[in-house]
Amino acid sequence: MERNRKREVVEKLKEDLKSVNSVFLCSFKGLTVEKDTQLRGKMRENGASYSVTKNTLLKLAFAGSDLEQVSDSLTGNTALAYNSDDAIGLAKVIRDFAKENDSFEFKAGVVEGTVIGVNELDSLAEMPSKEQLVSKLMYMLNYPVQGLATVLSGINRQLVVALDQIRQQKEEN
Repeated sequence: MERNRKREVVEKLKEDLKSVNSVFLCSFKGLTVEKDTQLRGKMRENGASYSVTKNTLLKLAFAGSDLEQVSDSLTGNTALAYNSDDAIGLAKVIRDFAKENDSFEFKAGVVEGTVIGVNELDSLAEMPSKEQLVSKLMYMLNYPVQGLATVLSGINRQLVVALDQIRQQKEEN
C-alpha cells in the first residue's frame, strides 16, 4: 500500500472513531468468506461498522485517544467492529457469533473509555438492549398513571352501582 493511501486510511479511521462509544477488536483467523459475510450482515443490521485493517494502521489511528489502551491487543489477524449508540447490541452480536464459530474470537474492547475483556463482554452482552430498557422505563412511568385511572374509574363504577341500588329501592317502595 502506498504511503499516501496509508495516511488516508489512518485519517479516515481517526475520523470514524471520534464519534463512537464502543470499539471491539476480534480475531478472525480461519473464518470462511461465507461466515465473514454473515457477520458483516449482522453488524450492519445492528448499525455497526466492521472492517479488517492492518494492525500498524490501527495503532496509528488509535494513538492519542482512549483506544490506545488496547494497542497491545493488535496482534495477528484483527477485525475492528464499532458503533456510536448501541454497545450492548454489538456485544451480543460478537458474543453470539463467537459461540457459533470457533475461529472467531473477541480480543479486547473499549466501551465509553473503559477497556473490557472477554468476561466484561459477556456481562455486557447479558444486559437488556437499549430498546428493552426504554420500554421498561416507559412502562414504569406509565404504571402509576394507569393505576390512578383504574382507581378513579372504580369510584365512578361504584357511584353508578350505588345510585342504581338507590333507584331500585325507591322503585320497590
